[in-house]
Amino acid sequence: MERVPNVTRADAAAAVRNPLAFVAARWTPAPRTVRRAALSALVMSVVIVVTGGAVRLTGSGLGCPTWPKCTADSLTATSEMGLHGAIEFGNRMLTYVLCAAVGWAIVAARSQKPHRRGLTRLGWAQFWVVMGNAVLGGIVVLVGLNPYTVAAHFLLSSALIAVATVMWQRTREGDAAPRPLVGTSVRQLVWVLVAASVLLIAVGTVVTGAGPHAGDSSEVPRMPLDWETVTKLHAVLAWIVVTLTFALWFVLKAVDAPRGPLGRTRDLFLILLVQGAVGYVQYFTDLPEILVGLHMLGSAVMWIWVLRVLLSLRERPIAEPPSQAPAPASRFEPVSR
Repeated sequence: MERVPNVTRADAAAAVRNPLAFVAARWTPAPRTVRRAALSALVMSVVIVVTGGAVRLTGSGLGCPTWPKCTADSLTATSEMGLHGAIEFGNRMLTYVLCAAVGWAIVAARSQKPHRRGLTRLGWAQFWVVMGNAVLGGIVVLVGLNPYTVAAHFLLSSALIAVATVMWQRTREGDAAPRPLVGTSVRQLVWVLVAASVLLIAVGTVVTGAGPHAGDSSEVPRMPLDWETVTKLHAVLAWIVVTLTFALWFVLKAVDAPRGPLGRTRDLFLILLVQGAVGYVQYFTDLPEILVGLHMLGSAVMWIWVLRVLLSLRERPIAEPPSQAPAPASRFEPVSR
């Protein structure tokens, strides 16, 4: 049986003063562990979006009528609050699971050898976005599900997905200077695709804010916009994103691009087709909750793949350590005998 090392008073003080450095000095995770930690944070960022949508679609947005407590007298949901209270409180509890996943990613990145400062910063960026979104979620409840705050809540969740995606990608590559795999014109086309995708997601939140699923059975104000007009604008933007993706796939084929960008662009095109089909079906079937939820999941997956296409346009190999070999002696230097 292995002997447990004694923890000295100095070790305890160091652990309290800088726990991350204390763990990093005693644990070196395998690269696969770091990748899994980053992936778990990404998966949870998508899960929290889908469950947040479930809260709204089941009319449980005010299941806990206040924040940070569930009621004025109880920190948790009570049996009298019924299913809506349980759903809303359950979604709040998932925030702690998300924090645990992000925390694991931070600890794993900080403990990796050699230390990759940029990777750790991406983990901390996720943490602060989660904290900011938790506060914003509380504000959403306190203002009675105001549609503008609900839209901001979703957009900040999309920002979290973006940072988590970048961190996951960075765990799979090195820290050397990025080398482009395609030409400037192709990269510019992809940036146009990214901008159109951001606009598509933003207009999607307006469709939600003006639509019928307010998030609660009470009288919740909606955005004073014509829902049909905003929905048609959302559809037009979706077709623009689809067209840009198809054009990108055609250009990448024409320039004989590497398999990475080509494959991810093809996958994005297929995801967009499925997402578009779900969007049209939900529109013509009066927005059934299950299809709206699937559309929210599709939005998150689409956003991840747009970013994966962008990140596939360059490679970052592992930097070679500086050579430690001694410099060759000058031929004019006297040689001792």
